[in-house]
Amino acid sequence: MAQRPVSIVLRLTSGAAALLVVVLTLGTLAAVGWRAVPRGGLSAADLSAIRFTVWQALLSAVFSIALAIPTARALARRRFPGRGILVTLLGAPFLLPVIVAVLGLLAVFGRGGILNTALGQFGVDPVSIYGIWGIVLAHVFFNLPLATRLILQGWVEIPAERFRLAATLNAPVFLLLEWPMLRRVVPGIFLVVFLICLTSFAVALTLGGGPRATTVELAIYQAVRFDFDLGRAALLSCVQFALCAIAAVLAFRVTLTEGFGAGLDRVVPRWDGRVWIDAVVLVLVTLFLLLPLTMILLRGLPALLTLPSQVWPAAWRSIWVASLATGLTVLLALAMALRGGRFMQGVGVLPLAASPLVVGTGLFVMIYPFASPPQFALAVTIVVNAALALPFALRALAPAVATVESDYGRLADQLNLTGWARLRLVILPRIRQPLGFAAGLAAALSMGDLGVIALFATEDQATLPLVMYRLMGSYRMDAAAGVALLLVALSLGAFWVCDRGGRMNADA
Repeated sequence: MAQRPVSIVLRLTSGAAALLVVVLTLGTLAAVGWRAVPRGGLSAADLSAIRFTVWQALLSAVFSIALAIPTARALARRRFPGRGILVTLLGAPFLLPVIVAVLGLLAVFGRGGILNTALGQFGVDPVSIYGIWGIVLAHVFFNLPLATRLILQGWVEIPAERFRLAATLNAPVFLLLEWPMLRRVVPGIFLVVFLICLTSFAVALTLGGGPRATTVELAIYQAVRFDFDLGRAALLSCVQFALCAIAAVLAFRVTLTEGFGAGLDRVVPRWDGRVWIDAVVLVLVTLFLLLPLTMILLRGLPALLTLPSQVWPAAWRSIWVASLATGLTVLLALAMALRGGRFMQGVGVLPLAASPLVVGTGLFVMIYPFASPPQFALAVTIVVNAALALPFALRALAPAVATVESDYGRLADQLNLTGWARLRLVILPRIRQPLGFAAGLAAALSMGDLGVIALFATEDQATLPLVMYRLMGSYRMDAAAGVALLLVALSLGAFWVCDRGGRMNADA
């Protein structure tokens, strides 16, 4: 139905979806802008938080890209047993709940972690994971795999014939082939990672080292949760939205599309580079990704049998919150993908410029004059989680819907299939795989989210990530590890069920 007439009902549905997204992004920004009248404007602490936010995001993006380039190059140059598993592993941190990964990093790099234990054996002073370098380390853990996958795609797109020709001429591969590709893809990827790090809340909440390591989002949370200074929170929300919007616009503007042209899709063995260098890079990256996950497993398994009583209600709460958020995400993404067009694409990426805390603060401001915001904590969490997963779901569904319309749209027109009949008989059966993937991604992201729920929730409204954070705050690390393992199982299980459901009988 992309770029074709659809029924009035579907037009209204896609319009309502776009309107909801605009309200949740620009509408909440307008609400906080209306309240952004604190006395004295931005304080010295606020300016420090802004500088720290930009600086940690810049460092995180630099280190993530710097490590991703040799990792992607090694994967592109080498074929070895288990390579497919390793590439799949690179997608795990994106689905992993942030609070869980932080606990794993603490088990490796924390005060009583593996690294400091080893340093103590040699009489070396322990290192601290709290503060800016801990935040950067956590961001690299999450974004190194993402950057590697995106840069690896750039290597894959270079036709194999180019490498064969370079080998025949004994030409420098890096200067003639790899450097032009990196110059084309890296700036956009850098800005995407920078944008993700700007909106990181759970990492700063758990690893922040006091006033010197406070991000804008953490300052918003403190202003609302502890000081109840809505004016200051609103002004900081406007600053955060502006930072994210600038990064998002730059990311789209610097992404270049020209490539190397088409090839014959042949796989040519690479002769350049030393095998041992690529092997060392891949081993170190694999250890960096696997050690925290392994520590969570080892510490969490014994604690599963003695989990605190509040864990199970929180787990059930997380399941139904994630289920409703997933359903809303899929409905919004499908409605907007069916309508198609540049306007819908532009609306669909608006949540990338809006952080959860900004949207949550805006909804807090909108609800507060009429009712107590904590009463709507779970409802707001569902809506915000759905909106924040929308850009990823829409990116998966929009091309699939466009392909179906291109292949079967004319035939459907001839059969007079329009509206719901067209959707049910033509489109849905052929987009099951991307639909299942989009649903699984939304479910996993919502299951592990620690954002708006921390801003609104009372003691009896906590989801599993919030319960885990509170256990970590009370230094009950073994219990927190057990909750982390349960949360990982639920997040990955939700993704697997949805993704598998979309793949079953997809070709029938």
